[in-house]
Amino acid sequence: MNSAPEIKPLTKRNLLDFDRAGLEGFFAELGEKPFRATQILKWIHQRGVSDFAAMTDLSKALRAKLEDLTEVRLPEAIFDQRSADGTRKWLLSLGGSNAVETVFIPETNRGTLCVSSQVGCALDCHFCSTAQQGFNRNLTVAEIIGQLRYATQALAEDGQGQAITNVVFMGMGEPLLNFNNVMAASRLMTDDDAYGLSKRRVTISTSGVVPALYRMAEVTDISLAVSLHAPNDELRSSIMPINDKYPIAKLLDACRNYIAGKPHRKVTWEYVMLDGVNDHEEHANQLAKLLRGIPSKINLIPFNPFPGAPYGRSTDERILRFQRVLQAAGYVTTVRKTRGDDIDGACGQLVGKVQDKTKRRFRREQAQAEAH
Repeated sequence: MNSAPEIKPLTKRNLLDFDRAGLEGFFAELGEKPFRATQILKWIHQRGVSDFAAMTDLSKALRAKLEDLTEVRLPEAIFDQRSADGTRKWLLSLGGSNAVETVFIPETNRGTLCVSSQVGCALDCHFCSTAQQGFNRNLTVAEIIGQLRYATQALAEDGQGQAITNVVFMGMGEPLLNFNNVMAASRLMTDDDAYGLSKRRVTISTSGVVPALYRMAEVTDISLAVSLHAPNDELRSSIMPINDKYPIAKLLDACRNYIAGKPHRKVTWEYVMLDGVNDHEEHANQLAKLLRGIPSKINLIPFNPFPGAPYGRSTDERILRFQRVLQAAGYVTTVRKTRGDDIDGACGQLVGKVQDKTKRRFRREQAQAEAH
């Protein structure tokens, strides 16, 4: 009696979707030992190898099985732009007319990769061009870690010796609204057998999704940055609607909880400087009082205009005055140097290509047309 023909999966599983625990579970399904996960992590992430035939410490039978069931599929670049200051931006295709932007920022002693976590953004911060594009979906683990793998490979091929030493989740999207996939990707970034980055060098930036901040404290201790941008609820709600749901007091409690018991850890507070909106000396004094007692670093961000932006950029004089008030109050306060703005790669300028499920962009354009 002939046995039934083997039914092969319609789609292969992308091994970039698995962190260590996921790979161990996958190999257990195949009847393999857990150490196979370590081997695959090293081949794929450390050595940048996608060809199973080249993974010579795996048996031929296992290599054939992996070839049959799985793949290592990276995002594809739609374009690769380089700024005059050395910043580099890739628009990476995700299929289905969606694409995200990833930015590499080289500096003297480090190289920072800014990765995206969503196609568009589910929030509607009024000063951010990404938010104006609407929202389509969360990125998978493979699509997040694929940005790091792609950029690492592209920089190596340049032969310029640029290395990625830091990763920040400050690209498109709100990372904590894609919690599980972002956490899995960050585990790969800090896994010694994958990318081996220090937990201090991987930063999640959030607009303040309070319940997720408490969850985050239970599963990781990577660095935390919070998009604050205002020192009181009335002002913050006017530019960041999420504040209506999670006001500042609740946000600060969640941040205190996150760094509790973590010596030498600080919260980085991001504060975009909007001309005449949140940049008065009074606001600086309010901010200094608000953050008292919380180990903090404050990052003042000159606003990067985009077409149709409702705000202007604070003057250098006003930004420096704001900085001096905070420094006098004892806070480490830096002014972020604008990088990559000539290729729209600076903070708040990333837009990608988004099939907007929210219809936010359509409604905004319709309202603008009616106003004219």
